[in-house]
Parts: sequence; structure tokens; C-alpha cells
Amino acid sequence: MDPFAILGLEPRFDLDAAMLEDRHRELSRVLHPDKHVGKAASERRMALSRAIEVNEAFRILKDPVRRAQSLFEQHGIPTGESSQTKASPALLMDMMEAREELAEAARDKNLSKVVELGAVMQQREAALISKLGAALAAAGRDTQKLIEAEAVLGELRYAKRYLDEVSAFEEALAT
Repeated sequence: MDPFAILGLEPRFDLDAAMLEDRHRELSRVLHPDKHVGKAASERRMALSRAIEVNEAFRILKDPVRRAQSLFEQHGIPTGESSQTKASPALLMDMMEAREELAEAARDKNLSKVVELGAVMQQREAALISKLGAALAAAGRDTQKLIEAEAVLGELRYAKRYLDEVSAFEEALAT
């Protein structure tokens, strides 16, 4: 499935979020089941199938990790976690230390520290998204540069997982 083609968008990482939402809303309106009442069952099924594709394409393109994966896959570069470039020992150590600090704050029931650590990682995530966008734009179709950019995607995945843990701890500590 090519989410860019489904939504009629140019395949690129730096999509305008408002434009993406507008395109999704426009297609959803056209494919809404109420627009197909009274039509043949095959047409209703086709519209429903297309609506499902549009919604999935929107979810993919809205998420920077999944959007990048889609772009890499279009260039023939596998992006599954089992096939991604191995993370550097420095990154692994950094993330391990960050997760230990987060776990300690959660153990101590220190919600303000959990929130603070989350804010730091959100800044890191934003920087990685920007770096990934620049790397993909600079790489074009150059396979070696795309492989180098894929390492940034790996680091972004670590940041996202960390932020998922932050959300879980925040939720647990807020109750």
C-alpha cells in the first residue's frame, strides 16, 4: 500500500499537517457511507474499502516514523526493526541511562520528574524528526545516504518508545 498515492500526495517526509488533514477530510467526505445509500451493494463495499484505505493511509502519514518507513520502503530499503541498522553502543547506553532515570522517577512516584524527563525527550524527538526530514531530502535516491538516514529513524523509534513509557508512567502516577 502506498499511502501517498492513496491520498494523492507527493511522497516526501516534510508534509504539511494541515494539508494532510484537509486531504483526509475531503476524501472521507466523498467516501462516507451516507453518500452511497441507495447504490448497489458492490459500490457501497468499494466505497467502504476505499474509506478504510484512506483512513489507514492517513494514520501512516500522520506518524513520522511510519511515514519515514513508507518512504524507505518505496526506495527498496527494509525498515522493520529486525532489518534496521544496529544502533550505536553510545545510543544504546544513552537510552538505557535515560530509561533507568525514568524508572527511578516512577518508582519514587515523582510525577514532576517524569514530566520533566518527558519534555526533554520530546525536544530530542522534535530534533530527530527535523534531522530525519533533512536527511531524507538530501538523500534523494542515493541508496547509501538513505541507509545513513535510516539510522536516524532507528534513534527516533527509541525516543518514541521512551515517550510511550513516559505516558504510561504519567497515567499511572496521576491516578
